[in-house]
Amino acid sequence: MKLLRPAITGAAVLATLQLAPAFAQQDTVGTALTIYSNARPGALPPEFYRGGGNSVAVPGYAVVRHQRELPLNRGRNAVRFSDVAALIDPTTVSFQSLTDGAGTSVVEQNFQFDLVNPQKLLEKYIDRRITVDQVRGSGVESFAGLLLSTTGGLVLKRDDGSIQTLPHNAGVRLPELPGGLITRPTLVWDIAATRAGAHATRVSYQTAGITWWADYNLTYQEGANANACRLDVGAWVSIINKSGAGYTDAKLKLVAGDVHRPQPQGRVYAAPAAQRALAMEDRAKGFEEKELFEYHLYTLGRSTTLPDNSTKQIELFPAARAVPCEKTLVYYGAAGVRPYGDPATDRNYGVQSNRKVDVYLGFRNAKEQHMGMPLPAGRVRVSKLDDADNTLEFIGEDVIDHTPRNEQVLIKLGSAFDVVGERRQVNFSVDNARKTMTEDIEVKIRNQKKETVNVMVKENLYRWTNWQLTTKTHDYRKDDARTVTFPLKIAAGAETVLRYSVTYTW
Repeated sequence: MKLLRPAITGAAVLATLQLAPAFAQQDTVGTALTIYSNARPGALPPEFYRGGGNSVAVPGYAVVRHQRELPLNRGRNAVRFSDVAALIDPTTVSFQSLTDGAGTSVVEQNFQFDLVNPQKLLEKYIDRRITVDQVRGSGVESFAGLLLSTTGGLVLKRDDGSIQTLPHNAGVRLPELPGGLITRPTLVWDIAATRAGAHATRVSYQTAGITWWADYNLTYQEGANANACRLDVGAWVSIINKSGAGYTDAKLKLVAGDVHRPQPQGRVYAAPAAQRALAMEDRAKGFEEKELFEYHLYTLGRSTTLPDNSTKQIELFPAARAVPCEKTLVYYGAAGVRPYGDPATDRNYGVQSNRKVDVYLGFRNAKEQHMGMPLPAGRVRVSKLDDADNTLEFIGEDVIDHTPRNEQVLIKLGSAFDVVGERRQVNFSVDNARKTMTEDIEVKIRNQKKETVNVMVKENLYRWTNWQLTTKTHDYRKDDARTVTFPLKIAAGAETVLRYSVTYTW
């Protein structure tokens, strides 16, 4: 089959090229969307969910494809296409005749976006005759005349030559819609066709004002010991459409991955807000995932409707049950202390102590763990069942980046209430002549719980790059060039003391 030459650029090429070989098997009428997201998980303010906020600020875009039958005459045709988003990028528009691709082409394209509104209507009637109705007492009085100005109110020149001013809230009657104003953004094509009759056509373009992200709802269940646990994992995608158009019974695809797209220099202005909606979809024919170039594509197996100014939620995959997980307590006593560009010889640098012991949940995104679908970046919320009244209680949330199959997922939930840490500098000395520095550190972990806990003590050797632990009370593992971790086991109601000495040289 001969492929038609696409007229679309940038990230939208992904969707256009993907569909080109298969259009002979597709319906001749319909709408399809491929949505790309730049949203940082959990970063959108509440007004975006409710349809408010600035459409220009929606962190994402979509490739929209409309398939329509258009009657064309042989030769030149003027075609108006008004089913487009108000935030369309006109430079990305591609028109294709699926009936006669070789003999049909667009000679010229215009994008008309001068949408009708009261101010523009009145400005079109400057120096023309209008009728104004104004409430006077218990009745309505009408005034007719030439409209001279709309600045600060209405200025009329009456038939007797007198000038009358009226407020903007007066009712205005106009004889007709003036030329040049339209009710919806419209593409206007000059199409040359060699074959007359009904043509199956595809129109594709990029639009701003639309995005998606993933939300994960996890239910935590305790395991046989303090560290082992199980998770029920549910995943949903949320889609915000503020593009200035609605999409009815559309085929939906979502792209997960970091697709490069240069940011435009100018602004794109939004269309007026329409009716808001919040929709929830059923589970039939959910998303199917596959690789697309260096990204992942999630295709919904049914059509869906995305009204303008709406938020829709659709299940990403059926809930995974009893996913094995591990709870980990981490104490980072010097959290926030960063390395210097030179040896940090100030003895007071980094001696402040963080007392919080953080709680993490980890699980592997693998098929044998009842998971295994590539996970788009999103917000993860974790709840735990309260056996007293059989209700789920929220215990923490975090965000994850795009996570491939067979990779570990680590979620920070918060800080432990009954386990606390204390870090202090015991000794410190510097020998500038020998270019050596020695520091003794003591870390105490107190466990006020009724069961034994395991705590990972994380220590960042921030004073210089060349270091050596000369003494230590517990074994450690080296995580990277400047980080070590000491695994500690603390009995119920007990305290464990870790001490080590480190020597820096430069």
